[in-house]
Amino acid sequence: MLRFLLPWLLIHCFVFSLSSARPQPFAMRISCGARTDVHTLPTNTPWFKDFAYTGGIPANATRPSYISPPLKTLRYFPLSAGPENCYIINRVPKGHYSVRIFFGIVKQPNFDNEPLFDVSVEGTQICSLKSGWSNHDEQTFAESLVFLTDGSASLCFHSTGHGDPAILAIEILQVDEKAYYFGSKWSQGMILRTATRLNCGAGKPKFDADNNGNHWGGDRFWSPIKTFGQQSDRIISVEASIKQASISPNFYPEALYRSALVSTDSQPDLTYIMDVDPNRNYSIWFHFAEIDGSIRNVGERIFDILINGNVEFQDVDILKLSGGPYTALVLNRTVAVNGRTLTITLQPKEGSHAIINAIEVFEVVSAEVKTSPDEVRALRSLKKALALPVRFGWNGDPCVPQQHPWSGADCQYDKAGNKWVIDGLGLDNQGLTGFLPNETSQLRYLQSINLSGNSIHGPIPASLGTITKLEVLDLSYNSFNGSIPESLGQLTSLRILNLNGNSLSGRVPDALGARLLHRASFNFTDNAGLCGIPGLPACGPHLSTGAKLGIAFGALIMFLLIITFVVCCWKRRQNILRVQNAARDAPYAKARTHLSRDIQMTMHHNQGHTRAPTENGRLIS
Repeated sequence: MLRFLLPWLLIHCFVFSLSSARPQPFAMRISCGARTDVHTLPTNTPWFKDFAYTGGIPANATRPSYISPPLKTLRYFPLSAGPENCYIINRVPKGHYSVRIFFGIVKQPNFDNEPLFDVSVEGTQICSLKSGWSNHDEQTFAESLVFLTDGSASLCFHSTGHGDPAILAIEILQVDEKAYYFGSKWSQGMILRTATRLNCGAGKPKFDADNNGNHWGGDRFWSPIKTFGQQSDRIISVEASIKQASISPNFYPEALYRSALVSTDSQPDLTYIMDVDPNRNYSIWFHFAEIDGSIRNVGERIFDILINGNVEFQDVDILKLSGGPYTALVLNRTVAVNGRTLTITLQPKEGSHAIINAIEVFEVVSAEVKTSPDEVRALRSLKKALALPVRFGWNGDPCVPQQHPWSGADCQYDKAGNKWVIDGLGLDNQGLTGFLPNETSQLRYLQSINLSGNSIHGPIPASLGTITKLEVLDLSYNSFNGSIPESLGQLTSLRILNLNGNSLSGRVPDALGARLLHRASFNFTDNAGLCGIPGLPACGPHLSTGAKLGIAFGALIMFLLIITFVVCCWKRRQNILRVQNAARDAPYAKARTHLSRDIQMTMHHNQGHTRAPTENGRLIS
């Protein structure tokens, strides 16, 4: 019995392990400018072709660093295409992601070898390239941990006037929902921008994939650092297996803990200093594993961890906290930094030396609140209808990042709705040639519209009368035609209305004329067909819109009746002719016709030969 039961149990356990195994994380890698999918060595990493994600121009690429993916193309965005350009990547499952953007250099003469521009993810600026970035491996890409919740990812590049943004590759890699959880202030409204990742004592820069890391780790890049300062430390390394490394939620590779920096007798403290942006919050992750064979017991190595002079961890004993040698230990602290430097110090207390295996530093960035989706859709409709010049861009989010709002759209933060809204449009004298769409009324918070000095044609949408907050409406010197909508008289907040210099006609609505008595500034001049208020010609007999429609409808009915009568008469006449023709062609009808004709001829003949009695002789009385 046992012989048959054992295989069944093994099969059951195998199936259960497969069903309970965690699925592979979502991964999207784009080779910018590529026309076909490619794979790169040494890990045979797949990269999708760049198709239908954005605008810009594909070109051959120069890799700024050997850590950049070995790809041959990129996509760049000339300023003539607008100051903001974005990759919009759809069908991204809701979740937590590591988003990484590699920068490139256009492989063409006369191109700026080092363009400077800003980068935003989901409307939040995460990077501003500084001069010299191409000479530093860590600055050839921007990386952040972000929650994507609406099924898409928006990555935008903002020109700063110093060369055209050029993008070599994009990676969107799913990580654990709780990856890099740093305490009560951690939330989906936070973005962690990678400032640095250091693998202490390592010889070469590596990605997690190079170390056979778990895919749920996000394929992090680790910069090697061989010393914190001359003669201040020494390198130790081992080949032993490391316990508790690749575990949820961060899944670090074991190789990260197989090397370390250890302080020396001449410099007992280990001190690392890096430049940071001031007045920001930084989350710092310390990685330890006791790989020094000379430390065998708890209490033999104890040290404090200081950040900018403040003790953040006291009496750190790696063996005690991790549970034994060759076992990973991760400590985290998030602090506010007011100055421009971040100083990390490991200060020994028991034993003579401190040790560290790796350091990660993230800037904690509050995710920007986005613009109302309804208002974004309305602006995109407006962009299309007005044939907005390409130089405006109008890509991404209209209001965020706040450093790069759309030109011509004024933003206001709506505290009640926790969203950005549009309260002003200033597109005067921009060479616009389209029409004003009804969707403009979806910009419900507008207080000012200035479209003067363009060539916009068509009627003024009656829906503008529903924008109740509107105070200024300037449509002067365009080619608007038709009548002024009655609905504009409902705008009780309207102070300035300029409709001069168009081709409008008809009576000015009475409600607007009455507003002139309340110190409103209205201008209707240079419209040959307008009438009805002082300063304009008097109107003749005036029919309301309903009356005009009634007359038009009546005329249409009369026309249809006449056409129907004519058609009926014509058909009746055709039927009569058809019957007469049929009667003439029948045999009986032909015989009767011939008989009638013979009788008539005989009668006519007899009449010709009959004589009166007086003609044949004397009359006998």
